[in-house]
Amino acid sequence: MSAGGGTKAIVAALLANAGIAVAKFVGFLITGSSSMLAESVHSVADTSNQGLLLLGQKTAKRKANIEHPFGYGRDRYFYSFIVALMLFTLGSAFALYEGIHKIQEPEALSSPIVAVVILVVAIILESLSFRTAIVESRLIKGDVTWWQFIRQSRTPELPVVLLEDAGALFGLVFALIGVGLATVTGDPVWDAVGTLMIGVLLGVIAIILIIEMKSLLIGEGATPRELDLIVDELAAGRIERVIHIKTQYIGPDELLVAAKVSMTSGLAVEEVAQAIDDAEHRVRAKVPAARLIYIEPDLDRSTAATS
Repeated sequence: MSAGGGTKAIVAALLANAGIAVAKFVGFLITGSSSMLAESVHSVADTSNQGLLLLGQKTAKRKANIEHPFGYGRDRYFYSFIVALMLFTLGSAFALYEGIHKIQEPEALSSPIVAVVILVVAIILESLSFRTAIVESRLIKGDVTWWQFIRQSRTPELPVVLLEDAGALFGLVFALIGVGLATVTGDPVWDAVGTLMIGVLLGVIAIILIIEMKSLLIGEGATPRELDLIVDELAAGRIERVIHIKTQYIGPDELLVAAKVSMTSGLAVEEVAQAIDDAEHRVRAKVPAARLIYIEPDLDRSTAATS
């Protein structure tokens, strides 16, 4: 994926959430709906989150230096991890607190039709944002399932935006159900139930993101498909076998490859150097993210021991 990391999807989500947050707060002030308040805080959190994702993309572009010789690519993982934490604390925790509070002290809604109209409009806007994230993700998703894409993607922004937008859509539906039932039955407890459902939903999404972003932040290797391609391209030409290999993503667009290889015997130093250069070119042609490649010629002692 390009260094943009789904910038179009992030910006679309930011603009949609900023507008929706204002509308929801107005709706809460008019109706007093706890579901509307929870959704307002949720939209504010999402807007802040998209800002953090854009900040991470910007800081990750800083050039490598003596202190950070491999660059700042992991900034994108760090800010995505912060986004997951914010979604949990600002979104889920607040909604759960507000839902429990409103169950204990229910308050009747005023002008619920205002909340319904705002929620319907918000669902339409959020659907457009979600569609943009899906279109951007399909460019790099390949033939894996959406769940596999979220679990396996080494680019953090699009999985984050996808889950955020999905959570926002379901959250709006839960809020609409809560407000609707509270209006039809005259029992404001349903509004609080909708708020609790929003809190649980955001909590589940936040935990998934925390787990995935923590894994990326610590350092993940190449995907199984990428590793197979790398090994196949290394073990060609005058390289007979890959003895040992380790990989790690040091940024969404930069993969570090370190390998020990067994080479054809009797090669001159110049031939060894050329064989290594050729191997690097082959690997980068198949896995463009493999920008840093270190190849060490070595003896294949396992073969020597059995001969």
